[in-house]
Amino acid sequence: MNDPARKQVVKRLSPGFVTQLKNYVELMRLNKPIGVWLLLWPTLWALWLAGRGHPDGGVFLVFILGVIVMRSAGCVLNDFADRNIDPYVERTRSRPIASGAVAPMEAITLFVALSLIAIGLAAMLNRPAQVLAIIAAGLTIIYPFIKRFVSIPQFVLGAAFGWAVPMAFAAQTGEAKQIAWLVFGTALIWAVIYDTFYAMVDREDDLKVGVKSTAILFGDADLFVIGGLQLLMLVALIFVGDMADLGAWYFGAIVVAAIIMAYHQWLARNRIPSECFKAFLHNHYIGMTIFIGIVLHYTFTPGLP
Repeated sequence: MNDPARKQVVKRLSPGFVTQLKNYVELMRLNKPIGVWLLLWPTLWALWLAGRGHPDGGVFLVFILGVIVMRSAGCVLNDFADRNIDPYVERTRSRPIASGAVAPMEAITLFVALSLIAIGLAAMLNRPAQVLAIIAAGLTIIYPFIKRFVSIPQFVLGAAFGWAVPMAFAAQTGEAKQIAWLVFGTALIWAVIYDTFYAMVDREDDLKVGVKSTAILFGDADLFVIGGLQLLMLVALIFVGDMADLGAWYFGAIVVAAIIMAYHQWLARNRIPSECFKAFLHNHYIGMTIFIGIVLHYTFTPGLP
């Protein structure tokens, strides 16, 4: 093929290629990084606690990439599993598979490709972390389908999002110590909190299509239960600080996190979907605040190595 003809082919193909690439980006939710942040913050808590403020650089890089890849893979599989549900939910009907922009088999191919990348990243970690990575993969696969059968899928999501915590401790120290499981439990509780806010947005649509959620399970007591979970999370964070010998910087961060939680209750007080969604998005700042408190402790506390 001569150069002018090749240029014509490229010119004709490029718009379609760019459009489909954009569809894949949307399918992986890379254009909506909130999920990456919510998964990343507990991972960073764990890396800094396990490394006492100095996590291994290689481990840090693997986990950052792993968070992005696994969250992307989870979103792809979730949309594949919900391909017959999303068209009937106002917020999700424009997603790539639901709208027909991406074929189901394309999504499966993309999921397999992302999974292979994740396997490659896990291969760079030590054996204890690799064993835990197998469980993480199982949780990622199970979650998109479990909301059809159980009323508390947010707990499974919490386990999936929090599993990077014991993995990070194992990768950094060779084992998942007691504090690793306490941080994991904290991350799990937090996931139930913010994903219940998220589920409150879709509650009416979910009731119509038969999808289960904690927002439906809690009913009119949703904000009361969320408040109890927020209190439980704060107590768990205090125990983490005590077990890790963290100081004033960290406990100050917990106070700030408590204020943010109160703001989320105020946002969702009338259960207006758009305000509940704001509360969900704003949870990102809780994870960030706790991480800042941990970093400041290891940076400014005298006598630490």
